[in-house]
Amino acid sequence: MISMDCPTLDATDVFITCISRVRDPVLKARLTAITDDVTTASTDYVDKARNNRLHEVVRQAIIGDVTTAEMEKVYTQRMAGKKSPGRAAYDEIFNSSAKCLLCAQRKVDTLDHHLPKAHYPVLAVTPANLLPACASCNKAKLASIPATADEAALHPYFDCIENERWLHGQVVPGIPAVVKFRVETPGLWTQQLANRVEQYFDSLSLGDLYSAEAAEELSSIRHQLKGIYAGEGIQGVREELLARYESASVARLNGWRAATYQSFAENDWFCDGGFAHE
Repeated sequence: MISMDCPTLDATDVFITCISRVRDPVLKARLTAITDDVTTASTDYVDKARNNRLHEVVRQAIIGDVTTAEMEKVYTQRMAGKKSPGRAAYDEIFNSSAKCLLCAQRKVDTLDHHLPKAHYPVLAVTPANLLPACASCNKAKLASIPATADEAALHPYFDCIENERWLHGQVVPGIPAVVKFRVETPGLWTQQLANRVEQYFDSLSLGDLYSAEAAEELSSIRHQLKGIYAGEGIQGVREELLARYESASVARLNGWRAATYQSFAENDWFCDGGFAHE
């Protein structure tokens, strides 16, 4: 996961901008009438998100006289639409990260509603609820609704899990070698945070994604490792892999690349020629 600051866009301003070109006077009046509801809900969302209490946010199918379907259209037609009045806000959030905040690997394709708009329509255009994400992670999350704090999905704007190492890999000997990834809970973590990270890792199938990336990485360095092994043996290979691990871990402590190189360097079979099997 990539942690980053919450968007500074004001939720009320974004909503007012999004509905600014509604032509139907009756619909416009109904949408305008719920502006305070959007403001209140957005403020409450941020307050609860800071303390992992988003499971306490109340689901509402109707806000004032505005239905879920109408609020969803405020997002799809009046914020996400290419020429919509709220598109500038959409683009600002979309462009805030080149990589998906959830998997930290694939490119951003869309904005993900952390709490799904189908169940929390009042938050449909709330910036704090919108995350730059890839299509795969957005689909994997679906319309998940947390019932408890332990079930609450990690939030890139409000959760930080990058200060301690939790992602680890292990080489599985074979032709070719495979890296399997796992979560190891740091000792200072609460059980609640450990549960949330495990759920995050499993629900997005990050183990499979990272294993595929590790396989591609091995393919790209195999030729170089063969040369090092021929001249310097197992120790030369290990030193090269450790150097790559150190560099990768500085860039992203819990990135798949750091975990991959560490697992390579720690495995005697791999360093002693196992890397060469294709």
